[in-house]
Amino acid sequence: MELHGRATAFNVQKVLWLLDELGLEFAHHPAGGAHGGLDDPAFLVLNPHGKVPVLVDDGTPIWESHAILRYLAACYGAPTFWPRDPAARSLNDRWMDWAHTTLQPDFMRLFWGFYRMPEHKRDPGQIERARRCCERHYRLIDDQLAYRHYLGGDQFSLADIPAGTSLYRYLHMGLDVALPARTADWYARLTQRPAFRNRVMMRFDDLRGRESF
Repeated sequence: MELHGRATAFNVQKVLWLLDELGLEFAHHPAGGAHGGLDDPAFLVLNPHGKVPVLVDDGTPIWESHAILRYLAACYGAPTFWPRDPAARSLNDRWMDWAHTTLQPDFMRLFWGFYRMPEHKRDPGQIERARRCCERHYRLIDDQLAYRHYLGGDQFSLADIPAGTSLYRYLHMGLDVALPARTADWYARLTQRPAFRNRVMMRFDDLRGRESF
């Protein structure tokens, strides 16, 4: 098994987190950003879109981070990460899709608009709008956590990974932000997981003020 993608890439971190949770052995090939390589012909054979992450398992390349998460869960994570009950799987899918289509776009607008943008080029209005959107999304998560310890139920599951990956950067990029109480408790539970600490809670100073690599 091989994973292509730099360890500080947001979408790559989701996959690294699950790989560690599953205890899988793999070769990690940094790619993208300062590592380059995304336009190499050999890489484009793996992913014609020229983006990371890409997982290669038994000769099969899988791209798109959430497709990779589902693949790993289905192949190696049942029943904890791939419940037999379709309704339980659908709850994971709902939170994964929501994180991808709703939370992540607003979070990335905030991260890029504030942290990745050189200070003299920042748009305060755009940053504030993105911050308010993120606050709303984390409040929604907080409401749901009134009924369970994790997004998919009382146990950690695939549902937690996409949304949970955003929290470390959200809290440590230098903005004055805070999490609602139950969301903060959820984050504290995530930080107790070795895979989260190893793969998500890492320095990202090299990204500050860099619109591109």
